[in-house]
Amino acid sequence: MPRQRPPAPDPAPATPTASPSAAKPAPSDAPARRVPWVATLAAGLAVLLAGGPVTAVVQGGSWFGYALVAVVVVVAVALLLHRFGAVVTVIGQSAAVLVVVTIFFADGALLGFLPGPAAFGHFGALVAGAGQQIDTSTAPVAATPEILFLTTVAFGLLTIGVHVAAVSAGAPAAAGVPLLAVFAVPAALADQLLPWWAMAGAAAGFGVLLVAAGGLHSQLTGGTALVAGAVVVALGVGVITPFIGTAGRFAGGGGGGAAGSIGLTPFTALRGQLEQTTPSELFEVRGLTRPTYLRALTLRQFVADRGWEATRPAPGIPLPGPVQQQPDVPGEFVDVRITNDAYRDYWLPLYGEPIDVADLPETQWLYDAASGTGYTGRPRQEDGWRQRAILPTPAMQDLRAAQGIDGVGLEYLDTTGVDPRVGQIAQEVIGSAGPGFDRVFAIQNWFAGPGSQFTYSLQTAPGSGDDALVEFLTAGKTGYCEQFASAMAVMLRMVGVPSRVAVGFTAGVDQGDHRTITTADAHAWVEAWFPRIGWTAFDPTPLTDGRRIDPPYVEEAEAEQAGQESAQAEEPVTPEPQSGDDQADPEPTSPEPTEPQAAPSIASPGIDIPLWPFAAALVAIVVALVPATMRIRDRRRRLAAVARGGADAAGAGWEELLAESTDRGAECPPSDTVRAAARRLVREHHLEPEAQQALRQVIGAVEASWYGGTHPRSGELDEPVRAVAAGIAARSGLSLRGRLLPRSVVQRVRERRSQNRAGAGAGSEAVTTR
Repeated sequence: MPRQRPPAPDPAPATPTASPSAAKPAPSDAPARRVPWVATLAAGLAVLLAGGPVTAVVQGGSWFGYALVAVVVVVAVALLLHRFGAVVTVIGQSAAVLVVVTIFFADGALLGFLPGPAAFGHFGALVAGAGQQIDTSTAPVAATPEILFLTTVAFGLLTIGVHVAAVSAGAPAAAGVPLLAVFAVPAALADQLLPWWAMAGAAAGFGVLLVAAGGLHSQLTGGTALVAGAVVVALGVGVITPFIGTAGRFAGGGGGGAAGSIGLTPFTALRGQLEQTTPSELFEVRGLTRPTYLRALTLRQFVADRGWEATRPAPGIPLPGPVQQQPDVPGEFVDVRITNDAYRDYWLPLYGEPIDVADLPETQWLYDAASGTGYTGRPRQEDGWRQRAILPTPAMQDLRAAQGIDGVGLEYLDTTGVDPRVGQIAQEVIGSAGPGFDRVFAIQNWFAGPGSQFTYSLQTAPGSGDDALVEFLTAGKTGYCEQFASAMAVMLRMVGVPSRVAVGFTAGVDQGDHRTITTADAHAWVEAWFPRIGWTAFDPTPLTDGRRIDPPYVEEAEAEQAGQESAQAEEPVTPEPQSGDDQADPEPTSPEPTEPQAAPSIASPGIDIPLWPFAAALVAIVVALVPATMRIRDRRRRLAAVARGGADAAGAGWEELLAESTDRGAECPPSDTVRAAARRLVREHHLEPEAQQALRQVIGAVEASWYGGTHPRSGELDEPVRAVAAGIAARSGLSLRGRLLPRSVVQRVRERRSQNRAGAGAGSEAVTTR
């Protein structure tokens, strides 16, 4: 609400009134708003510089082209629409991003660039596909259309956010939040240490933004020196202590570092390595006497609806050094040398039952004997290590004789939350098999033996059942090592056999004097516990590419089973007469499966990323900018009135100066005269002499207009009002909250509400009196 005209001036004013200003006339319309070229361009540059770490999580450089287009378009729209206010600019920028992704990714766009219903449906499919790829791949992920779509949208929206904070709100320091997201998210997802230039680029981008949009350009020399110093420090930190980058959801490597690892989400890493179009060489192994599994870690904890999860190892035995006496189990002694080409991880791959490990750095590695896992606190890439071990080769009869659960914890029998149908399936599979080894072999043979209905494939997809494990066992029957090892280990626990899942590598390819292990050899299998023998490997995955390893005890059992089947086939069958009611029912057979469905990922459920958070974020930004937009509109309206001159010019100029003061927390009471309010402005904002002189001109014009009927001419009051406003702004800065939520706007809204309530109360009282 406009401020009411105050009472007549004091009889003896302390501030004299100056003669009318002889300022140059100005056009009748409000002058055009100044376009913030430097700050807007700096905002786009800062986003691109901070996005350097994306190279660690997306393969190739094609993503940068899409990101560059999105940033350039958003910056261009900001420059074109700046004069129309922040809200219009944000809406235009968002529409521009939508047009960009429509041109690049949409099918059936209207006129080639306008999104229609089919385009939005395609966008949803791209987001869902990107989520699935992120969930089942390792960094760096392939630059598929799904990933490029997500990258384009992300850079476009982040540029909008940085522009709003740095340019529209005039708070470049607040732009550090979205810039931090651009830098920190890839840094957290990348398993490799980021290169030095990534840290330097991020520091330079933020520094340029502060210099360009934060007022430091008025002190260009000092601001530039400050940014240069920050970049030098960043370079020093990045080169001397390259600590950026942690192993997280993406467990793979990239960018010239390790090509394979397992990380903290083993099954996600396994699938990512197996899906690589060109396998990467990880190890060269010398001294191995026969093909055997190379174990990196074991999983003992099964969580319903999530699958097998890695847990913190127990305090271990320091490596290098001996880890145990030679175990009293039948097996072969080996002295193995492992050369590491491209493996970097928390886990140290080891063979069989380790006796000692050598050629590792001191104080970096530990060995947990209970889980059979070598581990460290941070991912490391060693040049290689030497290991002496026993490769257990128990006989089938020894395993049959080792029944029970002596020597192992009950956690290896935990089936909390498992669907009871899994136990029923397991009982049907083992039938009348004896305890221990015979049950283990029956379940493995059901998955991978002759006549198995299961098939190996990386092309798995979410099913429609209520339990992923049950659906895999009954309907899907298609998966890779994750599904098979996970299912068998749970089924063993359901029939009383302690079990765990092992993650590591198969034997690789025999090269004569050594074996070569690549990312294509990443694998998971099952280890079952047998008292006095220990953990024994079984592989339920029906591999057909030669990577499968059948230990001697499994070969014995297969030969025994084949002999029994052959003997049964050779026995003559003597039919016995039977009457109709006494005929035996035919042997039940398993129903023919319907059209196979791909098995769901047991431990790594897909991500369904909805679009509503993006829309909600956009709405929140628009709503947050409403008060600031109202203030900009009021300022433009008042200054336009001042420039036109006439009866409303003096009042509009005075009202704008009071609003500038109120926005900075120095409100003038309505009871103040013009000169009293002027003295308050000088005192509260410490106005410079030039601003005080301009204020005297404004006071004189206001008093002449209000009390003498002499109104300013066109352009006469424009320069003094702007000079006073600039003086107030120079001496009293605005916080981010003050810019987004101006006090003058809030005060006006409150006054209107109070007047509305008062009017409603008066109307109600009048009706009551009547």
